[in-house]
Amino acid sequence: MKRKSAMLLLSIVAIACTAFAADKTPVVGGQPMYPTKDIIDNAVNSADHTTLVAAVKAAGLVDTLKGPGPFTVFAPTNEAFAKLPAGTVEMLLKPENKDMLTKILTYHVVAGRLSSAELKKEIHAGHGQATLKTVSGGTLIAMMQGSNIVLKDEKGGMSTVTIPNVFQSNGVIHVVDTVVLPN
Repeated sequence: MKRKSAMLLLSIVAIACTAFAADKTPVVGGQPMYPTKDIIDNAVNSADHTTLVAAVKAAGLVDTLKGPGPFTVFAPTNEAFAKLPAGTVEMLLKPENKDMLTKILTYHVVAGRLSSAELKKEIHAGHGQATLKTVSGGTLIAMMQGSNIVLKDEKGGMSTVTIPNVFQSNGVIHVVDTVVLPN
């Protein structure tokens, strides 16, 4: 009888912990990402995405990403941008390179709200790969690498989703560790 009571108690605790974890607001870059805020309003608070926010501002995409969407954004961290060759970010932020910057940034965006579960479902349905059409008109290939979702860009570069399912009022952000590049 004591064993059954203990098992029942443990089950209740496990269910309560799961429910609590499901309600927890994700933290990105040291700040909570509230599902009631839009992509921009959350991203500007992330210490890990200051380069991305500066690039979005330079490309004039703030209003778009504050719009109704929904959008799926694969958001590179500052460390991801730091992996680019020296001087690349500075060059892209110049006004004369706005078109190139816009193409790169919109290559990180897919129309619709794709959770990691939906991405995994598409990968499974595609026998290990899902082709994602980006807002820039390019394609990303989503695959599984162990339990991680990885993206393959048009140049063959790979990026891993490090924080999935950061839901926003107008979409979802998946934090990635590498900038993906279109052809």
